[in-house]
Amino acid sequence: MLDLTYEAPKPKIIAGAKHDWELVIGMEVHAQVSTNAKLFSGASTKFGAEPNANVAFVDAGMPGMLPVINEECVAQAVRTGLGLKAEINLFSAFDRKNYFYPDLPQGYQISQLYHPIVGEGEVLVEMGDGTARMVRVERIHLEQDAGKSIHDMDPNMSFVDLNRTGVALMEIVSRPDIRGPEEAAAYIVKLRQILRYLGTCDGNMQNGNLRADVNVSICQAGAYEKYRETGDFDYLGTRCEIKNMNSMRFIQAAIEYEARRQIAIVESGGSVDQETRLYDPDKNETRSMRSKEEAHDYRYFPDPDLLPLEIEQAWVDDIASGLPELPDAKKARFIESFGLSDYDASVLTAESESAAYFEAVAEGRNGKLAANWVINELFGHLKKEDHDITESPVSPAQLGGIIDLISSDAISGKIAKDLFEIVYNEGGDPAQIVEERGMKQVTDTGAIEAALDEIIAANPAQVEKAKENPKLAGWFVGQVMKATGGKANPKAVNQLVAQKLGG
Repeated sequence: MLDLTYEAPKPKIIAGAKHDWELVIGMEVHAQVSTNAKLFSGASTKFGAEPNANVAFVDAGMPGMLPVINEECVAQAVRTGLGLKAEINLFSAFDRKNYFYPDLPQGYQISQLYHPIVGEGEVLVEMGDGTARMVRVERIHLEQDAGKSIHDMDPNMSFVDLNRTGVALMEIVSRPDIRGPEEAAAYIVKLRQILRYLGTCDGNMQNGNLRADVNVSICQAGAYEKYRETGDFDYLGTRCEIKNMNSMRFIQAAIEYEARRQIAIVESGGSVDQETRLYDPDKNETRSMRSKEEAHDYRYFPDPDLLPLEIEQAWVDDIASGLPELPDAKKARFIESFGLSDYDASVLTAESESAAYFEAVAEGRNGKLAANWVINELFGHLKKEDHDITESPVSPAQLGGIIDLISSDAISGKIAKDLFEIVYNEGGDPAQIVEERGMKQVTDTGAIEAALDEIIAANPAQVEKAKENPKLAGWFVGQVMKATGGKANPKAVNQLVAQKLGG
């Protein structure tokens, strides 16, 4: 394994009128668990159904309906915890979080406050400049999602869709270890990547399947280090929570705005109120939503309809044995086994499907050459068409065939790009296409020499210049390639030009 050691990135510093201020950020990420049924009912979790089509009696809060826990939701939470190197709690329990909202028909949310399913873990957040932040995860707990209120269908009424009600969520709570807007976005990207590798959440932010509450506070230099030494949150300043963020760009903009808002308040002699805020992307500002509730405001108490959840270590071990290779480990292996750069390995392991595609292409071939073709040619074409790797018209076997033709000197790099275009747009076997369309590289030195002799004879002045300045010999190489339709072996052409012109 490659030793993944990084220097910690410096905290974001914002200059105020009186002081320089540092940012401190913690994240509460709500990830929808990938299961077919909800947390406590058999209703479907499928997205896009007709409003209120996926609602069981227990989801609707009908009298006498009792929740029955979905074992797969628990297994998915355990997988997530294991993927984040977290402690799995063999004993956990569900609590009722009491509050009123029109799309919460029970009048409470079943959650976990006192005994979460997953304890402390960690996420390595790489910043792409040789630095990385190890963000500590405090806990992961299971809870029900609420429904959705719709306010834009009628000028006088609001509508409620309960399809999401009761869908299982994992709330992944970080420590306040994130120190800037870019880090916050990178943390979400990395967490989403891990969840998708594990198959525990699809990470679809557009559908609301992954969303974040962002806690922001400011402090002066040195205060954060004192917090890490003592655990005293008073060093970090008063935090405000920005609710329901589902865009990397908006997360960064909201943090930047909120930090400057807090700095202006503090430097003018005021104090920041702890509260929940919303971000308005049209105005690029946060605005107050409600005062921040504490746990006692929700009147938490153990859910009387659900026994404590006790799981066996053997069951956890069985889940652990079935985990896939995760992004950090896969990236390290790609660097070590295929000789890839850190950047190329990061690109190829961003999605598990991309990594699998690359491995199929690179098997038994030059890893760096395979990475170059996958990243530059294939990903470049797919990006232009707004497609992902699962929609690639070129299979790993086809791309591997193109690379084999290059490696055997059957075709040049230029011809390979033409061949790739044909395969991408028309399909077919690369070797057969090369044979049928006469695309094979000319390796016959006699034919190449004859073409070169003609060019030399027709350009005596250029020959004299090239003899005086060998750098100009490249002009003859280009002319030979042009004369042979790009089929001449570039290595053979360069050797012959050097011989003829004395380079």
